[in-house]
Amino acid sequence: MVLAVTSYDFSVFLHVTAVVVGFGATFAESITFPVAMMMDKRHLPYVHRLQRAINQWLAGPALLVILATGFYQVSDHDLDLGEFWLSGALTIVIVIAALQGGYFIPEDRKLQEMAERDIAASGAGEIALSEEYQRRGRREGIVGGLTGLLIVIAIYLMVTKPGM
Repeated sequence: MVLAVTSYDFSVFLHVTAVVVGFGATFAESITFPVAMMMDKRHLPYVHRLQRAINQWLAGPALLVILATGFYQVSDHDLDLGEFWLSGALTIVIVIAALQGGYFIPEDRKLQEMAERDIAASGAGEIALSEEYQRRGRREGIVGGLTGLLIVIAIYLMVTKPGM
């Protein structure tokens, strides 16, 4: 039957969809900060709130779906978690989950507060962002770029399955 779909196939669909929906928007985060800086620094609190929302409501739930469907697929196809492509991708997902909850969400909360403070202190004049804000913002951008690279590496491992 043309419309017949196995539970494994549906699991793969959910898995890929979670990656696209959950992590696709995180790549857009890399341009929100520079755009806000070019337009008006008063947009920075919104940028940090948006990044938190993306991480909490898209990337976080996606990680759960990715793990659940991934473990189902491993079980259904009797795969070995010791295979490099699989253990590497799983390690990356765990690292990303730790970064989401332990770094990105709290850091964006702090950066939002700092931006709001610096904007309020600047009054109607030119906004002067504190050195700490700028340092932490740069660091978050670097960690975000490295996290994006990890996502791409995980996709590569999952698609090519080197060693299998």
